[in-house]
Order: sequence, then C-alpha cells, then structure tokens
Amino acid sequence: MTLFIKNMVCNRCKTAVKNELDKLGLHAGNIALGEVELTEKELSPQMSILVAEALKANGFELIDDRKSRIIEKIKTVIVQLIHHTGEIAKQKMSDVISKELHYDYPYLSNLFSEIEGITIEQYVIQQKVERIKELIVYDELTLSAIADQMGYSSVAHLSAQFKKITGLPPSHFKNKGVNQRKGLDEVGR
Repeated sequence: MTLFIKNMVCNRCKTAVKNELDKLGLHAGNIALGEVELTEKELSPQMSILVAEALKANGFELIDDRKSRIIEKIKTVIVQLIHHTGEIAKQKMSDVISKELHYDYPYLSNLFSEIEGITIEQYVIQQKVERIKELIVYDELTLSAIADQMGYSSVAHLSAQFKKITGLPPSHFKNKGVNQRKGLDEVGR
C-alpha cells in the first residue's frame, strides 16, 4: 500500500515519517519524498486516522485525491532538482516534470495553477530563491558561481529575480542573515 504525504521535502522528513510509522507498528518499505510504500496491504479506518494524526502533528498531511497527489509530485520533483541534485542548470524543468509524472506539461501546468494559485514557473523561481538564500548564507560560493549553478544566464538576472521575490538585492540579504529564509514546505504559500 502506498501513502502519499504532503510536505515531505527533505531526508529529515523521510526519517520523521518513518519514525512515526514505526511507533504505530507499521512497516515502511520504500520511502521517497512524498510517498511511502507500506508492506501492509491496507489500513483499517482506525489506523488510517492514527496515521493521519501522527503525520499532522509533525507538519505532514496524507493526500488521498489524485489531483493533490499530482501537485505534490510536481513539487517533489522541483524541490529534488533544485535543492538536492545540483542538476538544475542542465535540464529544462518542463521536460523533467513531464517525464517524471508521465503527463503532458500543459496539463500539469494548468492543474498546478488551478490548485496552487501560482504557475509552476513562479513556484520554481521561489524555490530557486530559497536555495540561493541558503547558498548565500553558507558563504562558500561567489554570486557568479551561484548563478551558474542555479541556471541563470548572468548574475544580473539572478539579482533581478532575487530582488523581485525578496525585496532585497543578494548583497543586502547576506547582511540580514538566516531569519529571512523559509522552510521548503512554506514556499509558494
């Protein structure tokens, strides 16, 4: 049985979900961002409620309708690509999303906009800005290297998008510090 879970955006999230399922005596086979394959064939209604409550207490949410699962998978693909693989500059986001979800991109784009109230492109930009904030705070890369890693054509393009989203140029953000960052599950809200 597969559980689809909203707000699973990092490896710590996978660990937290596994721990909650273990506490309930459930056996997680494969755990991926947004999905958990249980060895159990099905859950009783009472166990489903317990799982939902345990997940909710940790900031997660069970997803049971098809459209919400698709939206969560889109977000998972974007977060994975931007925050975990370092492959953002090498791939066209629309192609990756379409390939991963096995749907035409226009359908996915329209569905995302309808449900989330923003476009996939806007969500990608917001996720990129959060990653850029993280890289700026780490202070290990130049802005030019960050622009290159994040797939921007120039530092000026990165700076313009960054300022449009945050209201600050990257240099001013660095001076303001960490308190300006958002959790990955809060991006797009």
